[in-house]
Amino acid sequence: MGYQGRAVFRPVSVVYLLLLFVSLLVAIPVIILLIGDLLVSALGIPAQWVGAFLFLSLFGSFVNIPVATIESSVPLTRVREVTAFGVTWQVPSMGFGVSHTRVMINLGGAILPIIVSGYLLGMPLIHAPGNPVDEYLAVAAVLAIVTVVVNRSSGVVRGLGFATPALVPPLVTTLATVLVDYLTPLHSPAQIAYIGGTLGTLIGADLLNLHRVSGVGAPVVSIGGAGTFDGVYLTGLVSVALVVLTLG
Repeated sequence: MGYQGRAVFRPVSVVYLLLLFVSLLVAIPVIILLIGDLLVSALGIPAQWVGAFLFLSLFGSFVNIPVATIESSVPLTRVREVTAFGVTWQVPSMGFGVSHTRVMINLGGAILPIIVSGYLLGMPLIHAPGNPVDEYLAVAAVLAIVTVVVNRSSGVVRGLGFATPALVPPLVTTLATVLVDYLTPLHSPAQIAYIGGTLGTLIGADLLNLHRVSGVGAPVVSIGGAGTFDGVYLTGLVSVALVVLTLG
């Protein structure tokens, strides 16, 4: 398999990647002004991390780290030629062969959100006002809701991998966080939305669909990449913004 041993799987051209890089250099000051305060004040991410967070989130989507190779049996059609009395016929026959699917984990769509969620679980929530246990229970509730809904709305796209509608995770995360806050007022709604939303999307769209890898028909399946990257990325930013606007 040509993909084995590669850490970067790039489904776009180099020219397109360069255009994205130039666009980011031009737009990053504006982006930081627009959402930098949100990331710092709402999530508690140190200000010096914001630029690295945005850069790795975007360009990390092109970096996939191999974690496993899954073998599956797939139907194959073979055609053999049969010649008789000077006439050649092409006779098809059905059989089964072995297909290899490389399972990878995406840097920008999986590893980075997991690191940020781990930081938020270990620092801001512990030092939040009130009882930290209530905040962790709220994380578990939002995580469970997002996981179930995203899993039901996600699917397998043959030749691509797992996919989920981009706007479903952030909207569900926002509604789940607002519902939990209504039942039990939260002290850290933005952090809870980020953790529950991003991890719930990864679990619901990718991890719970891994048993369906054999039906993908693609040489590479990326956890947090391809069809689920936009869902994870938008969940991390849009849901936090909506929760801040809704709950203050």
